[in-house]
Amino acid sequence: MTEPISPRMFHEAVGVDDWRVVEGASTYFRTGSLAVGSRLVHAITELPGLDDHHVCVDLRNDGVNIRLYTYASAPDGLSTRDIELCRQISAVARDHHVVADPSAVQNLVVSIDAMSIPDVLPFWSAVLGYEPRPDTPDEELNDPRDRMPVFYFNQMGTARPQRNRLHIDVWVPADQATARVGAALAAGGNLVTDEHAPAWWVLADAEGNEACVATCKSADSPPVRRSDMVMESI
Repeated sequence: MTEPISPRMFHEAVGVDDWRVVEGASTYFRTGSLAVGSRLVHAITELPGLDDHHVCVDLRNDGVNIRLYTYASAPDGLSTRDIELCRQISAVARDHHVVADPSAVQNLVVSIDAMSIPDVLPFWSAVLGYEPRPDTPDEELNDPRDRMPVFYFNQMGTARPQRNRLHIDVWVPADQATARVGAALAAGGNLVTDEHAPAWWVLADAEGNEACVATCKSADSPPVRRSDMVMESI
């Protein structure tokens, strides 16, 4: 029986150490060559029941990115079926002597702040060739071929003329977030706010252009100290 699960339930399951919840369950297999990666992907495609599951595979010269989910690509779209399929894919990788590197997983989202989403969303859909996400058609646009970043529209209550209206959300594994934030600060970035950490940090470059580092953790998880972030970046 397939049942919905939370990101925490997924990570607490046995046999999913190769995977991280970053827009679904994701991992990266370092194959070292296109030939090895091709053989790995072919073996994965022969797993029973795969056609009934949403699986995104990105084959590159030196590795394979895999993302899967049951209901939707957001962290709350996971199910018990994802756990079992992750275990099976990891077993196939071990048979091919391929090692997973879940620290390399990330997902990019372009976030647009809008006073009237209905007025701006159709423009972005047309110019990008994107389609509304079926379960949130008034908030998010997706590449129909799963190649490019998601565009998310954030409803604003009041205008913010002195701040960005468009920024990048970088979704990373929860165990990589503080290092990523620390690296950005060490590279000359500024911390705009960490009030929502470890769910997300708002950062900015030296000229005020913003980006968020986000995870599947909730904002009420234990806070992270700025000193920890700086140390992990060194």
